Amino acid sequence: MLFAQYERYQYARPPLVEVICQLRFPTILAIGAQEPAAFQEAVRRDFPQYAARQEQLPPKVVRKGNTASLEAQKPITNYNFISQDGRWKLNLTQNFIALSTVGYQRWEDFATRLDQPLAQFIQIYQPAYFERIGLRYVNAVSRQRLGLEGQLWDDLIQSQYIGILGEPDVEESEIAKCSLEVDTPLVGGYRMKLRTGPGLVGGGKTDKEVKFVLDADFSTAGKMTAEAVPEKLERMHRFAVCFFQGAITKELHEAMGPTPMAD
Repeated sequence: MLFAQYERYQYARPPLVEVICQLRFPTILAIGAQEPAAFQEAVRRDFPQYAARQEQLPPKVVRKGNTASLEAQKPITNYNFISQDGRWKLNLTQNFIALSTVGYQRWEDFATRLDQPLAQFIQIYQPAYFERIGLRYVNAVSRQRLGLEGQLWDDLIQSQYIGILGEPDVEESEIAKCSLEVDTPLVGGYRMKLRTGPGLVGGGKTDKEVKFVLDADFSTAGKMTAEAVPEKLERMHRFAVCFFQGAITKELHEAMGPTPMAD
């Protein structure tokens, strides 16, 4: 089963590259009209570094009668609030707030980091509702880091996620590209976008080792109140745990140094 129940583990050598939580809401023009000074003051203790950048949105389709054309959109400002060590970042625009980290340890810590700035955002800007809630886990398994250089991906990743790399007559070193992309609804009104396959993290600019990427993006959409957010995120976190545990083999699991965690 795709989402069979699994135990949670804390890994000594986790493959997580980044975890991102994004909450989208109907446009609040006040966020882009002036710098969010009140919000910065509310989160400045945990996110003391500040930066802002302009982002160009893709053109939108405008229909007039039976014809359609592309219309340029105004750029929006993306406000960044970054932790002192640079491992945690808040993003705020007129359409979404997001928390991301390259230092993820466990879900409870991430949820705690999100709770306070999200509460401050709701208090200051009072969004009517949330349109989309997303939780994304990007894993990149390094054979080198785990001392598994002699192993094939077929030994470490379950066959349903590696495509033809699982075939005995296929030489892994000769395959230029092999990836899986899935976009599917899940029970309870959730959705999963999944991308798996070997590749270079960051385009290989600083790290030339080919890693196996397990990139899972879970989301739910609708008109959701602030009170509904914790339960929605808990459910998506459970989906992420079940997906990851179901995607790896026992050999990879043991190589990462697992310690069971209580739910």
